[in-house]
Amino acid sequence: MKIFLDTSSLIKLYVNEKGTSDIDKIFTNNVITEIFVSGVTKIEFHSAIYKKLRTKDLSSQNAEVILKAFVVVEQNFKFILIDSDIINTSQMFVKKYGAAGLRTLDAIQLASAYSFEI
Repeated sequence: MKIFLDTSSLIKLYVNEKGTSDIDKIFTNNVITEIFVSGVTKIEFHSAIYKKLRTKDLSSQNAEVILKAFVVVEQNFKFILIDSDIINTSQMFVKKYGAAGLRTLDAIQLASAYSFEI
C-alpha cells in the first residue's frame, strides 16, 4: 500500500501525542510499500521538533535522537517536489479555503497529497 503523510502525521511516528494511536494502526494493519511526503516535510519536521524543544515537550536529548532517526529514515521516503504545479494548486486551495483558515504550508501539503498518484 502506498500512503501520503503530512508532517503532522509523520511526527506522530516519533512523538506520542493525540492521534499517534491512529497512525500506529495504519502501520500495524497495513503493508506499507511506499511513503510519500511533500518536499516541505524536511523543513516542517525539523521545525516541529524544535518547537517541541522550545515548549519543553521534548528534552534536547530526545529531540536530537528523533532528528537523527528522521535523517536516516527519510532516505526511504518518496518526496513530492514542490514545482509550479504544486504552487499553482496550493494557490487554488488557499483561494478556496483560506478564509476558513487554510495556511500556506498546509496548502502545500494538501497540493502535494492532491498530486499523489497511487
